[in-house]
Amino acid sequence: MAVSDQITPVATKAKKRRAFGEVPGLGAVAIAFMVFLYLPIIVLVIYSFNAGNIVMVWTGFSTDWYAKAFANADIRKAALNSLVVATSATAIATTCATLAALALARGGSFRGKGATVGIITLPLMVPEIVTAVAMLVFFSNLGLSLGLGNVILAHVTFCIPFAFMPIRARLDGMDTTLEQASRDLYASDWETFRLVTLPQLMPGVLAGAMLSFVISMDDFIITLMVAGAGDTTLPVYIYSMIRQGITPEINAVSSILLLFSIVLVTAYWFTTRTKPDGKNH
Repeated sequence: MAVSDQITPVATKAKKRRAFGEVPGLGAVAIAFMVFLYLPIIVLVIYSFNAGNIVMVWTGFSTDWYAKAFANADIRKAALNSLVVATSATAIATTCATLAALALARGGSFRGKGATVGIITLPLMVPEIVTAVAMLVFFSNLGLSLGLGNVILAHVTFCIPFAFMPIRARLDGMDTTLEQASRDLYASDWETFRLVTLPQLMPGVLAGAMLSFVISMDDFIITLMVAGAGDTTLPVYIYSMIRQGITPEINAVSSILLLFSIVLVTAYWFTTRTKPDGKNH
């Protein structure tokens, strides 16, 4: 038998092999998955403009619930608490995560380096309720009652790994040639960090800060455990409203929170998008 006769069936079979995107039914499954993910959110936003008091009975278009939400002093106070907690926790967590990532990526080899990475990222795998109970017991044993300070400290503990992961990934992907050239030109360590390392690291820092901010703004369980009277954040306040009955006002507040998250993600995309020449804005 000729060699060509043996090769032909294999080559024909290879030609008939479908690409991953051409698998029958995959497109329908993907569409169904997207509908499952986003349809509840779309329904929530639509019914936030419902004129009636009943959530799922459409009686006409109205923006009155948004006006009521903005006029509600309790909602404004809860939103302000959320912003204070998220901003403070993000600033502290991102600073700690940046220093930790720099020490691990540029600090050379040392004993316990792998264990250190594991310890920093461990809160990602610990159930949130466990972290919440641990923080509650910790603050109770210390007799620590700092109001929103307790909430900020608790948020810092779980925001650090979320900030650390993108910063460490950015550092690992950075070319160290420019840093070496800076040192060869007698720049100090601080000048090398400020003028060379930090500008390249900023997309990772922004990603970590953005992720920490969104996670902190959205947190409910840990905040519910450690927050004292008058320190209610927006997710906890929304939960208390739901216990009294779901109204379009809850939909309006949730839609505002969703819009805020979309604005943050869009701002991050514009500040870190890559130019055609491969440079970041």
